Amino acid sequence: MPNSRMQHEPALDHADWPPALEIVNQAGRSPIVLICEHASNHMPAEYGGLGLGPVDLSRHIAWDVGAAEVTRHLARLLDAPAFLAGYSRLLIDLNRPLGAASSIPLVSEATPIPGNHDLAPAERERREAVMFQPFHRGVAHFLDARQARGEGSVIVAIHSYTPVFHGKQRPWHAGVLFAQAASMGQKVIEALRAAAPGLLVEANVPYVIDGNDYAIPVHGDQRGHPAILIEIRNDLIATPDGAERWAGYLAGALSA
Repeated sequence: MPNSRMQHEPALDHADWPPALEIVNQAGRSPIVLICEHASNHMPAEYGGLGLGPVDLSRHIAWDVGAAEVTRHLARLLDAPAFLAGYSRLLIDLNRPLGAASSIPLVSEATPIPGNHDLAPAERERREAVMFQPFHRGVAHFLDARQARGEGSVIVAIHSYTPVFHGKQRPWHAGVLFAQAASMGQKVIEALRAAAPGLLVEANVPYVIDGNDYAIPVHGDQRGHPAILIEIRNDLIATPDGAERWAGYLAGALSA
């Protein structure tokens, strides 16, 4: 749980308080811009794990297992810039609008998050200032600079999901989510299905892009950039070999 030091801004100069945004391959020449909002399960020690133990903090509720590794491989394979988050989404979810109920969750899946209950407004503002705003400001500035140079951008967000949610099996290997970029999304789906025999890939599963999303609407659709979110079942990318294999599938599909 936060202590009295929470009233003061942390010094972002050591491992416990890393930058909110890591940029990989910033000079990449691909028009594709990779975003991984749930790349990390890091939580500064003063939060006391928000009342959760190490097992819970290693689960999907704290981050998207395997997504960061896939994103790093993709950045290399595509020569694309990639933006990765530095903190656990249990502190503040970078893919949720500020003020949404799921922005700072009280419950994730079926797990209560004790350290997020009864937060003072100052603590909410602190998380926004330290974790949320620097990430999205960095992405926005990068896209602004590209546009000023006359360069186009294509937004691809990388996520993962659990094979079972509230007792219900999720049979797909991956989903491609989109709102305005239906043409691009369908082409990527077809390319992924062709990448390996038996791959089950569908549109807008296991989620849809709606008012609870942030990166695709804000950095993609509202700017006029084609934008899709790729969800991969996390048991398929939980190992280094799996993450590399799926990065290869995605690199081929996105290049096509």
